[in-house]
Parts: sequence; structure tokens; C-alpha cells
Amino acid sequence: MAQALQRYATPFITGFFLVSLVTGVALYVHVGPAAFREMHEILSLVLILPFVLHLWKNWRPMLAYFKRAPMIIALAVTLVSSALFFIPSGETGATAGGPPPFALAQAVIARPLADVAPVLGTTAEDLTARLTAAGFTVTGPDEALVDVATGSGKNPMELMAVLVAPAS
Repeated sequence: MAQALQRYATPFITGFFLVSLVTGVALYVHVGPAAFREMHEILSLVLILPFVLHLWKNWRPMLAYFKRAPMIIALAVTLVSSALFFIPSGETGATAGGPPPFALAQAVIARPLADVAPVLGTTAEDLTARLTAAGFTVTGPDEALVDVATGSGKNPMELMAVLVAPAS
């Protein structure tokens, strides 16, 4: 059994890496079906198992790599390039370097319910009723929508789904 797992480690790494590569590029350039995001996230996690098997199979050669400058340089460059993504971008209103629609959504749900209701073509009272019917606890029209979500023990995305759902 162990030999069969070792024999398939590299082919599975190759296959799952290609899926990760294609879906990652498609997500970056905003093309392809919506399923690419979930496919990319989940199958990239699945890639961990064949990677561990590959390390197990090739442990001695891998140790030799760590004694040479190319591996140390490659890992250092990888670490530094990854760390660059944590440097604030300085974009006004952007959150974590996210796309403008996400920054806008975050700005909207940071506002009080009474401010957002007219934008959605409703009143604060009607919006309060919709949110309450959906299981949210609203303490008043001056409460920020994000606080309504967190105070109700729910994800802000659930709140946004109620906000954009057609009124019944």
C-alpha cells in the first residue's frame, strides 16, 4: 500500500497543481465559471496530501536541497514576496487590498441601518422587520449593519443576502 501511494505522489501533485494553476490564473484575470473559486480552494487543500507523500518518498534528496544555496534563496524569495501582500496598499476605502465591490460592500454595512434603508428603496422600519424575520437581532435604526450581523451571531454575508433579496 505504501509503495502504491509513493508511486502516485508525484503524478497527483502534477495533476492537482495543474488544476490549481489553471483555476488560479482564471480567478486572477476574472474569467471562467463561478465554480473555479471553490474548486481552486478545495483542490489546493487536497494537494497537501500528495505533497506530503512526495516529501516522504524523496526525503533524503530533499534534505540535500536544504544544504545548498538555491533552496535557501528560493525559500527566502518566497517568504519576502508573500510578506509583501501584508503591506497596506494605501487605497482609500479598500479593505485588505480587496476589489472595489468588496470595499464598497464593507463601507455600506459599516453604516447604520437607517442610512442604508433609503439606498435599498425601503424604510428603516421595513428593513428592521426583514432582518428580524431572517433571524437577526436589531437594537435600533442607528446600529451599524455589521454590528447587527455580529450581534446576531451571524456572518455579514448572510446579512447582505437579506439586504439584496427581493422583499416579500
